[in-house]
Amino acid sequence: WLKTFDGYYQDQTKHILNNMLIKLTEDSRRKMIWAEISYFSKWWNDIDEQKRAMVKRLVGAGQLELVTGGWVMADEANSHYFALLDQLIEGHQWIQRHLGVKPSSGWAVDPFGHSPSMTYLLKGAGLRDIVIQRTHYAVKKHFAQQQTLEFLWRQSWDSSSRSDITCHMMPFYSYDIPHTCGPNPAVCCQFDFHRLPGGRVFCPWRKPPQPITEENVQERARLLLDQYRQKSRLFRSPVLLVPLGDDFRFVESSEWDAQFGNYQKLFDYFDQHPELHIKARFGTLSDYFEALRRRLSAAGATLPTLRGDFFTYADRDDHYWSGYFTSRPFYKRLDRTLEATLRATEILFTLTLAEMRRFRGDGRPVADFPAREHFRRLTAGRRSLALFQHHDGITGTARDPVVVDYGTRLFHSILNLRQVLQSSAHWLLLLDKSQYHHDQSKAFLQMDDVISAQDALPQKSSLTLSDEPRSLIIFNPTEQLRTSVISVVVDSPDARVVDAETGRPMAAQISAVWAEPSRASTEAFQLDFVAELPPLSLGVYHVTKASVGSAHRARYTFHRRGNPPTIQAVHFQVSDPQVPEADAPLSLSNKHVQIWSSPETGLLQKLRLQSGLARQVQVQFLWYGTRTSANQDKSGAYLFLPGEEGAQLYSSSEPPLVRVSRGPVFSDITSCFRHFTHRVRLYHLDGHAGRSLEISNMVDIRSEVNRELVMRLVSDVANGNRFYSDLNSFQMQQRRTLAKLPLQANFYPMSSASFLQDSTSRVSLLSAQSQAVASLRPGELEVVLDRRLQQDDNRGLGQGVTDNKLTASLYQLLLEDRRGGAQEVGGASVEHLSLLAHLTSLSLCHPPITMVAPSDSQLPKLRPFLPLRSSLPCDVHLLNLRTLEDAQEAGSPSQEAALLLHRKGFDCSSAPEPRLQCTWSAHEEV
Repeated sequence: WLKTFDGYYQDQTKHILNNMLIKLTEDSRRKMIWAEISYFSKWWNDIDEQKRAMVKRLVGAGQLELVTGGWVMADEANSHYFALLDQLIEGHQWIQRHLGVKPSSGWAVDPFGHSPSMTYLLKGAGLRDIVIQRTHYAVKKHFAQQQTLEFLWRQSWDSSSRSDITCHMMPFYSYDIPHTCGPNPAVCCQFDFHRLPGGRVFCPWRKPPQPITEENVQERARLLLDQYRQKSRLFRSPVLLVPLGDDFRFVESSEWDAQFGNYQKLFDYFDQHPELHIKARFGTLSDYFEALRRRLSAAGATLPTLRGDFFTYADRDDHYWSGYFTSRPFYKRLDRTLEATLRATEILFTLTLAEMRRFRGDGRPVADFPAREHFRRLTAGRRSLALFQHHDGITGTARDPVVVDYGTRLFHSILNLRQVLQSSAHWLLLLDKSQYHHDQSKAFLQMDDVISAQDALPQKSSLTLSDEPRSLIIFNPTEQLRTSVISVVVDSPDARVVDAETGRPMAAQISAVWAEPSRASTEAFQLDFVAELPPLSLGVYHVTKASVGSAHRARYTFHRRGNPPTIQAVHFQVSDPQVPEADAPLSLSNKHVQIWSSPETGLLQKLRLQSGLARQVQVQFLWYGTRTSANQDKSGAYLFLPGEEGAQLYSSSEPPLVRVSRGPVFSDITSCFRHFTHRVRLYHLDGHAGRSLEISNMVDIRSEVNRELVMRLVSDVANGNRFYSDLNSFQMQQRRTLAKLPLQANFYPMSSASFLQDSTSRVSLLSAQSQAVASLRPGELEVVLDRRLQQDDNRGLGQGVTDNKLTASLYQLLLEDRRGGAQEVGGASVEHLSLLAHLTSLSLCHPPITMVAPSDSQLPKLRPFLPLRSSLPCDVHLLNLRTLEDAQEAGSPSQEAALLLHRKGFDCSSAPEPRLQCTWSAHEEV
């Protein structure tokens, strides 16, 4: 995107909609479709009641049709299904409230590839049909030859037809007019009457349109009809869809007249010549699909069924759009931070209102609680997240100032939602509710970290400790009881934590806060403690200063080849590696897993489970460059066009500093390289949180030119050329790496999971952010961490990607035993994550939220809040609990909430020992 949302609205969008009202009202034969409710609702707020009544008339008459009805036309590669569904709900609720209708057809002509997760959500939202456009040109060609451009798109796990949605794939290169009337763009362009001579837009094929007159109508109509006939041969029915539009068209009143006027003359000519056997008219998507259905049922024909997805997209040559799976990774990570914050806040706010109604007994919130203001903050947060799901938002394909605008919206929403969270928690925790007081300027609870700007990473605030206990409030936003390690920064190396209710001391560990790789801060210390968090609970813990030396402190060893570092760490035991073991692999272990890492780089080499299963899993970092010769196309925001040399192993002039930390709560190995800091951590926990390996990277490639940094896992899993990646964190899709395709074609989107497996083992990589993933050789899995590209890749952006930031990425690596094969549906194996992987992913994406009470001894008494008697079954995910808007009073919360539960498919071939601490529903419907 070249302009911000508001910029486009002021310059173009509002004029399109203003003209729509006038032009559709002039002639009842004219039709129009509109997709994005973000713009439509903004315009609605600007118009008066008389114009709103006109809109309702046009919608009722079928002249104006709202298609899809989402807040935006969403990206389908990087978006998480929570956000896809949320933006759909936001749009559909708006339409229902203001227009009283439900969309029945979908329009997704610009997302760069398509996902069945989206069609699943659309089908569930009541849509029957969709139109898509950007699929690989070879797929279009094949489907055209087979006449399968219209098909029933079915979910890969479904053996029935209940998930089917009718899908129309446009056959040609683009959705613009030169590519929609038929196969010849030079002819079709002559029927885009916005390009009439004398205007700003012209036809690149050097044949301009002509205004339709009595003299030329016969020749023009027959030329157009020839294109229609050629296009119609690609479909099974005699009904033809010819879209008439393009990006930001119909802005000027003159274009409406030119398009509608000239086309109406052509349609009239067809009507007057029945021997041509064509009826043509303006229509909406519903008009088209209704006509299609009538024709198909009259002929007793059915459409073919298809399963799978449409990634990775290429529009020509070897130009695969796998770059945008990673572009602007900082914001792809921020997107998920907002998503987790929004979900947690929605749930806690809804529970707070319910508790208040129960407390008061009259169904109303407590007087001093700013329920309306909070609900507005929630709505704004929903809409910021929704807006960013746009196919030029989360994709990373907008200009720098537009990215900053999106980032600022995300950042402000996080800050505003935190206010709602703090205020809700405050009321829920008070033993004596009459002590509740809402102070706008000074919240009672504060978060334990600060985000200072839209492009800054969160920084932990330091707590000042004394003999008076500081209260920590921990919210568990998941539906599962879980054992979590809570991390806070304190001003003393001596601290203790107790459960505020029982006074029971919690297992804790003090670690250094490293100001530099080998210099520990003397003012700040990291306190980590193990907490048992009931589902959706608010827990209270007390932190106090402890007697000197009473807290368990982490122990450190440092390694650096040939150049031992000077370490400054006054409060910690630092030992040099002993000479005999200096060359031995570094090893860490807990009850579940043991790992070995290279003493030179600190990078992982091997894992072994308690069961005895062992696998080589080597972590490597690599660079990709781009094509170098002057006339070759190069990588940009959309495209990944690597140089012929392929990936080059990361090498640094000086060896990395490797820091090993060991303690009772966790142990880790940190490798400090020039462009990234890589950490692998094992938690010493009994539950499933101790089974996986946490991998985190802090990446900074701002010094680089045309380079992309990749983290690759090289294992001895015998997976052949098959691997699995998720679609929108909703389902897993089998991928096959094909040697006949260029390297960039074998990269796929990964929102939160991918895995390799053979008959005895599975290695899963779970992520907290979206990025590109590939498995280029058997046993390998690689993710692209960041890309810095100096040039535009000629897809309309007009710039490279050079606004890189210090970017964090977070993963969990899971090795599991396997037995038994996969279920086959229609030739491809349908796989799911294991229950353990689902729970690990849940913890990774929805970490506990820590808040701090003031250090005032006159604190009111706080009591933990425990809304659930037990965990939900562990195959059921509480996706959201979302307070709905009041039907009478706009902008106010109602007493109703939408409860969204997701029952997850899971893989049964890996049941971990000991068993998970939760139940699942084996047979019955939940």
